[in-house]
Amino acid sequence: MLRFLLYSLLSCCFVISLLTSVSSNAQPSADKGKQASSTPLRIAVAANFTPVLKVLLEDFRKQTGIKTQIISGASGAIFLQIKHGAPYDIFLSADSRRPKQLEQAGFTLKNSRKTYAIGQLALYSATKNSLEPLSLEQLPLNLLKSPPARLAIANPDIAPYGKAAKEALNHMGLWQAYQNRLIKGINIGQTFAQVRSKAVSSGIVANSQLVINNLSGVLIPTSYHQAIEQQLIIIRASKQQVAAKKLSDYLLSAKSQATIVSYGYAAMTLTNNSELMIDHEF
Repeated sequence: MLRFLLYSLLSCCFVISLLTSVSSNAQPSADKGKQASSTPLRIAVAANFTPVLKVLLEDFRKQTGIKTQIISGASGAIFLQIKHGAPYDIFLSADSRRPKQLEQAGFTLKNSRKTYAIGQLALYSATKNSLEPLSLEQLPLNLLKSPPARLAIANPDIAPYGKAAKEALNHMGLWQAYQNRLIKGINIGQTFAQVRSKAVSSGIVANSQLVINNLSGVLIPTSYHQAIEQQLIIIRASKQQVAAKKLSDYLLSAKSQATIVSYGYAAMTLTNNSELMIDHEF
């Protein structure tokens, strides 16, 4: 409870700082039109997608001329900031739960909630030979025969990638065996850092983290867990809804989706009635 209160207090302080900054930089009423056109599109994005977004925004700016500003962080922290009035225009979350909650609470532009990426999991170790043999078929047996002393995953109770990791371990019949070996990170970023630094021998991380850093691991099929739907929403209070809609459309375009998949996310398609379908690779 104390951690939650401190977390909320820090989020509120961050929002107040942002609002103060925006207010102090406001122009006189005669310059409002010019001010609106020069203000960058404020994009709040989950840390796991930030590197990919930076690549995509280079082409987006060339195509549209729209200036952008990235605010990267944990989806939970950004969620709280939006609820307290943070002046963001669009939010790219690492899950679907928080965008849905913001939509239900009236913080979003109607019909703006979209799935822009599907996360994938991978088993990774920075310790040589600790995951041999690296084959999906032998993975459950290998983990049972030679389990690592500790296995890092994101916290299943608060992190979407952690929830999926728990489901994948259950699917392989390994969850009970690993109960006392788990090191739970606050988010998938912390989990990846723990394994890459060799503080923990092995971990279930985001596949995109491995692709971006030119690392290898064992890709865990999306069929082993519920889809990690990363959704976006446009903030209803935004003054740049048109620009935000252009970014949303751009991220969902075939070209952008191909880029997103190339960075380790799963491919997705939409049926005629807009239901999400995942192209399973296994």
